[in-house]
Amino acid sequence: MTNKAAKPVVETRIGYLRAYEPQLALSVLNVPPRDEGVAGANVAVNDNNTTGKFLGQSFVLDVLETKFDADVVPAFRQMVSRGDRFILTDISAKQLLSVADIAKEAGVVLFNVGATDDILREEECRADIFHTAPTRTMLADGLAQYLVWKQWRKWVLLYGSHERDGLYAQAVRRAATRFGATIVEERIYEDKGTARRTDSGIVQVQKQMPVFTQNLPEHDVVIVADESEVFGSYVPYRTWTPRPVAGTAGLIASSWHPASEQWGGTQIQNRFNKTIGRRMLSKDMQAWTAVRILGEATTRVKSNDPKQVEDYLKSQDFSIAAFKGQKLSFRDWNWQLRQPILIGDADGVVSTSPQEGFLHQFSELDTLGVDRPETKCRL
Repeated sequence: MTNKAAKPVVETRIGYLRAYEPQLALSVLNVPPRDEGVAGANVAVNDNNTTGKFLGQSFVLDVLETKFDADVVPAFRQMVSRGDRFILTDISAKQLLSVADIAKEAGVVLFNVGATDDILREEECRADIFHTAPTRTMLADGLAQYLVWKQWRKWVLLYGSHERDGLYAQAVRRAATRFGATIVEERIYEDKGTARRTDSGIVQVQKQMPVFTQNLPEHDVVIVADESEVFGSYVPYRTWTPRPVAGTAGLIASSWHPASEQWGGTQIQNRFNKTIGRRMLSKDMQAWTAVRILGEATTRVKSNDPKQVEDYLKSQDFSIAAFKGQKLSFRDWNWQLRQPILIGDADGVVSTSPQEGFLHQFSELDTLGVDRPETKCRL
């Protein structure tokens, strides 16, 4: 008796291009893990290979690192020369746009797993970039829906002096207008480059933050826009008037939460923790989702041809389960993955948006972020 000939294994190489440098945070608990994002991709590659071995498929992750402001074109070309035809990117919007046309020429499909910039889905959108990272407007809208549901409609906005703080603040302003909240006052916190953690720092902060938030109009909640980690974590419990804090500190909107257990979340959390040795963060989930999307697509089309995979992802047939209570799909006007937004604090998930009562003619998920009638994307 002879064994059947083994099915030839089709190998799919998935690139992961990331800009990485060690980062500071106001709390050591908030310093990003060295493998943030990459860990999620690795777990998803293992998940893909578990089912792939029965289907004659194997997946390999090819990680390449660069610096935050570096020219990523040489690294990207290197990945293409290695045979990476699907590349996950965790780089800045500027860096991503610098390789977008090269990717198109090379027949490479890109997955943005890190950049939340709305411009990548709007004025500078590309037909061959899929976004599993949510936008700032999606995050701000998810938070705003919860605050409005709570009847906390009077907001104070405190924002940092760096560009990305301003972009988050702009998303908050848009969300206030969209959902009927009022920003009663705005204040900017200038980054003067002082030491973030010193022995005397907490004493100074205890005096500074009440003064910074003194004499505000009547308000229900303080919203912080401090993606740069300069002052935001110092705001909760230190405001002049006792009020809840939300935004980039306090109550935070994100694509995932390390304590999420609903909808089978415990399963992925335990698997991730067992494999990586830490909790799963938003960027890990965004990268995991992208790799699982590729696993699902190559299985469905029975091919790892980039054009066939891209066509499937853009079809009505595509959806992906990602432990968020419903199947997720791409918006066909800008290739953003529509997804629920989790609202949580340091210990757990407080709520999930879209909130009850925020209706939409196609999908309630499209109440989060830029909807079809509003988009500036022209693919």
